[in-house]
Amino acid sequence: MTTAPSVILHSRPTVGSDELLALTTVIGSGHLAQGPRVEEFEQGMAALLGLAGGVAVSSGTAALEVALKSLGVAPGDEVILPSYVCAAPWLAVVRVGALPKIVDIEPDSYAIDPAEARKALSSRTSAIIVPHLFGLPADLTALQSLGVPLIEDCAQTLGATEAGRPVGTVGAVTVCSFYATKLLCTGEGGMVLSNDRSLLERARALREYDEEPVLDDRAFNYKMTDLQAALGLSQLRRFPSFLERRSAIAATYRKAFASMSLGLPIIPPGRSHRYYRFVVRLPREAGSVASVIARLEQRGVQCRAPVFRPLHRYRDLAGYPVTEEAVAQALSLPIYPSMTEEEVTRTIQMVSEELSR
Repeated sequence: MTTAPSVILHSRPTVGSDELLALTTVIGSGHLAQGPRVEEFEQGMAALLGLAGGVAVSSGTAALEVALKSLGVAPGDEVILPSYVCAAPWLAVVRVGALPKIVDIEPDSYAIDPAEARKALSSRTSAIIVPHLFGLPADLTALQSLGVPLIEDCAQTLGATEAGRPVGTVGAVTVCSFYATKLLCTGEGGMVLSNDRSLLERARALREYDEEPVLDDRAFNYKMTDLQAALGLSQLRRFPSFLERRSAIAATYRKAFASMSLGLPIIPPGRSHRYYRFVVRLPREAGSVASVIARLEQRGVQCRAPVFRPLHRYRDLAGYPVTEEAVAQALSLPIYPSMTEEEVTRTIQMVSEELSR
């Protein structure tokens, strides 16, 4: 009897015996909550980026909120962010009482457009959230010239560079997410990182409230557990091999799809790509993104729209033509370190057959 091949998932964690050993070691220690492993993970992440330190928290969304508060963003302030992003940055801005100023993206990189950000500047602008999407850095050089504190969101682009600088080292503060399918995972979790030690002290004070000499009504329980941090430390040791595997799959995709009418990921001069997602642009004759996703799923390949719904649609805002174009054409193909060669080959075959009809 022939067994049908399993569905190729759009994304999945890359975990194994190393992670299992890390978790069982922590369980055996009897210290499960925030403790020495969290501190070690903070130091490891800071070393990876070359920053002074980090403050581990419960999620990437929590990291954004703590970063905003640590920068002093307050009710009445304005924070600029792109429409083409998940809901987390908008939610964080609203939760600190600031006003989100949503702007359009660059046409090829999917990143926040510095020219649009400049148009949105006002006397109340206190920060710009810069999501580095899908593995490609935003134009930090242009954004830095705006003279506003940058919050770099490196959830999808750890290890990439812009103008020779690692992402996460340019802004006033950097945030990471370690969700289960991110470049580096702890299941759930996040971190605030910076070279500003006083900012890190404020972030640490906001993360917890027990045994503090002063009661800060902005503080909350944002703590990461030692179980999560142990998982992160194991992932951190394997991180170079994760990036190497992602680059290899991306190179295979590029070669296989070079002759097709798909728009392949661009890499502007001075930037590197870490391929958290392999996002292609569909030709208009392929049909809607939703229809292509449904057809490929029937063939056993799970693809996704890279952003579920842009912020301007949630807020019923008009305009944002570049974001609308991305919504209409962008498709994310499976790419992750645990993807087998057979799965890569089958993905190429199914995509090629479906889009060549």
